[in-house]
Amino acid sequence: MTASTTPTVVLVHGAFADAASWIGVIAELQSHGIPVIAPPNPLRGLAADAAYVASVTAQVDGPVILVGHSYGGALITVAGTAENVVGLVYVAAYVLEEGESLGELQGRFPASPLVSNLKQWTYPVEGGDPATEVTITADAFPSVFAADVAADVTQVLAVSQRPLAAAAFEEKATAAAWKTKPSWALVAGADQAINPDVERFGAERAGATVVEIEGASHAVAVSRPKDVADLIRDAVRATS
Repeated sequence: MTASTTPTVVLVHGAFADAASWIGVIAELQSHGIPVIAPPNPLRGLAADAAYVASVTAQVDGPVILVGHSYGGALITVAGTAENVVGLVYVAAYVLEEGESLGELQGRFPASPLVSNLKQWTYPVEGGDPATEVTITADAFPSVFAADVAADVTQVLAVSQRPLAAAAFEEKATAAAWKTKPSWALVAGADQAINPDVERFGAERAGATVVEIEGASHAVAVSRPKDVADLIRDAVRATS
């Protein structure tokens, strides 16, 4: 693979995390000479966040593989229609259909423990009433989000959460890029944040190449970075 034909991997983090959650995956990809960037995800709403990811993608020279973790999967589903996107990789993620919301996809299956362990906050909105955002309660964070991550790391992750605007759960996807782009998906078999059946259903509906990691938590990119990077490398090889 030459630099000119190797896609750039754009890593999109999900809710309750930041781009540092990709640190192990980034190191693995860089060690194989794969160009990678991990932009911040604003976490303010599906349409706005997808537009941001699309704008980042449009400024990358050459082909792009979009990788989305969790809520980031919904964003790459919409943003992935960009012309230079050549593949999509879903990591313990929501894979939406066009016209579907996160709430509707989740509603097809029993709720995960995440749903009853969210803490509400408010944030100011220019010219309007304060809006609601959510994080995972600190005591539930280890078991819900990162059960297979070392306790000292989990403590840091719990207090450095990036909140998600509650409105994001109701916004509908305006596109489904997997209908025209090849996709890969990693299912975290012990996920307590997203029901693994939600991940399986979305991936199968998209016709994705699926890998399932038994015992993996929602924070699979932190706990199993090599496994995540290996799947991304499969996508890179297939699209180079």
